[in-house]
Amino acid sequence: MYLDKAKKEEIFGQYGKSNTDTGSPESQIALFSYRISHLTEHLKKNRKDHTTERSLMKMVGKRRALLDYLKDRDIERYRAIVKTLGLRR
Repeated sequence: MYLDKAKKEEIFGQYGKSNTDTGSPESQIALFSYRISHLTEHLKKNRKDHTTERSLMKMVGKRRALLDYLKDRDIERYRAIVKTLGLRR
């Protein structure tokens, strides 16, 4: 499986406050970004997988909502996560 418990803990440890910090917007955005990149690679190989394509669009929307939330609450944290994940420019 591409996303096991160890990989989640690694992502949460790198972008959150600790390995068990699953609630912070930064850790959730990082997890969504990892899942989005995995699904994007899957869709490059399987063009006609419309169910996965729909799931990918939903995930992108959820990540966008979290980014908007973070931008409204704390612009510095927003800029930091965008820069570390390389989401813009």
